[in-house]
Amino acid sequence: GTIHLFRKSQRSLVGKLTHEFRLVAADRRSWKILLFGAINLICIGFLLMWCSSTNSIALTAYTYLTIFDLFSLVTCLISYWVMMKKPSPVYSFGFERFEVLAVFASTVLAQLGALFILKESVERFLEQPEIHTGRLLVGTFVALFFNLFTMLSIKNKPFAYVSEAASTSWLQEHVADLSRSICGIIPGLSSIFLPRMNPFVLIDVAGALALCITYMLIEINNYFAVDTASAIAIALMTFGTMYPMSVYSGKVLLQTTPPHVIGQLDKLLREVSTLDGVLEVRNEHFWTLGFGTLAGSVHVRIRRDANEQMVLAHVTNRLYTLVSTLTVQIFKDDWIRPTLSSVPIANNILNLSDHHIIPMPSLKAADNLNPVTSTPAKPSSPPPEFSFNTPGKNVSPVILLNTQTKPYGLGFNHGSAPYSSVLNQGLGIPGMGAAQGFRTGFANVPSRYGTNARGQPRP
Repeated sequence: GTIHLFRKSQRSLVGKLTHEFRLVAADRRSWKILLFGAINLICIGFLLMWCSSTNSIALTAYTYLTIFDLFSLVTCLISYWVMMKKPSPVYSFGFERFEVLAVFASTVLAQLGALFILKESVERFLEQPEIHTGRLLVGTFVALFFNLFTMLSIKNKPFAYVSEAASTSWLQEHVADLSRSICGIIPGLSSIFLPRMNPFVLIDVAGALALCITYMLIEINNYFAVDTASAIAIALMTFGTMYPMSVYSGKVLLQTTPPHVIGQLDKLLREVSTLDGVLEVRNEHFWTLGFGTLAGSVHVRIRRDANEQMVLAHVTNRLYTLVSTLTVQIFKDDWIRPTLSSVPIANNILNLSDHHIIPMPSLKAADNLNPVTSTPAKPSSPPPEFSFNTPGKNVSPVILLNTQTKPYGLGFNHGSAPYSSVLNQGLGIPGMGAAQGFRTGFANVPSRYGTNARGQPRP
């Protein structure tokens, strides 16, 4: 067959995932996460078996929190993989949005599990089965210990950022109110409960407390319905805790501007607009690229005499304090001042064959020859400061000559007549021509009206 020397081998999707997993596993920091992931899978297997033997839906809801811990470990691995990868031509901004997508997917899956628990709980209210408490308390403490140990041992950067940046859940708000009351009595506990507890630790402790209450009520009074009520409570706490994180990560995926940096961005843009040479700042767009990474683009219009590199350096220096990935487009002012030309315009540009413009004398000469009025002629004043070459006294007029003659049946010449000849024939100012009164400027027309060409009166 044909040998292709420079043909690249096409890897399958499984091959690409295996290659990237080997890249992550080569880092020693990932070994700890892989170890916790393996223990998590074993723990989930035992918990699901105990949920089936006890027939407890509350323990099943609590087991879903352990499954969420497995998602958080996968997100932590993706975060390490993102730090290893460099931007490529396809992903010019890097791979930081992958960890945002992982957080969003993990929180949404946790909410779907909570909705599934709510649906099963409603069915159980119609027909409540018997709950066996043999391994209920053991499964509760095993899940609680593993969840707390995983959360406190693994530094999960994406979830740590989201838990602090997202809005507080209703569970956090109620616990914060209770903590203020307790710290008012015992001030030494303020460092533990205030100002804001970790939402994952809080939901693990609250779920374990609900299961302990369920175990006691079933053992004392055989009140099996409390298991369904505890499952609903754990599902609502899970949904209320994950929902703010889903909203925050979803806004990051939608490339929205974080609300807490809008004021700082407006202040920086006002400072940029006052820089030397900057005329206008427009088409600005800033969005969150990843957790803690802000990207943006802006167009800056500058003066024609400004230095582009100098303005670019100043604009980047101002915005780089807040926007780490910045694109600035500099373009000079394209406004051109219109100028008036004093040269004659060709007839082929303006087709004015039917218009005849008589050349006018200069206004200075007309000022000198001003015997008609009794007002003395004023001396010429210098042009104003901002004249912009306005046509008038300081610009010679544009003369459009048309030498084409068109007979209209009378034999008259319609060409342009000199202005001096018109004045000499007495058409302009009285007393200036060779003869007194108003006369026509045509030599072949009789001077008396009502006579024929031979000078004889008409009948």
